[in-house]
Amino acid sequence: MQKFLFFLITLFFSGLLFAVHSDYCVNCERDKHGRIKRSLEGKKAFKKMQPCPSTGKPFGACPGYIIDHVIPLKRGGIDAPSNMQWQTVEESKEKDKWE
Repeated sequence: MQKFLFFLITLFFSGLLFAVHSDYCVNCERDKHGRIKRSLEGKKAFKKMQPCPSTGKPFGACPGYIIDHVIPLKRGGIDAPSNMQWQTVEESKEKDKWE
């Protein structure tokens, strides 16, 4: 009986822990720091399709802008051009507050 109660309690708490981390991508490829690995090819393809708003170039730095994932990687978004957009640094800081 004690083993059964221990099993139920363990099952209950493991369910709570899973619920807290349900947005954590367990199938995503990760870098050496544990972050979701980014695709350099996807980023290059995005820049080719959508050149930098400030320079108009499909390569190099883009002052005042960053590439943002519309659906964040940690929320299941894909690291592909279809899920990327240019975002100003200010907009990015605002989005990071609630994301």
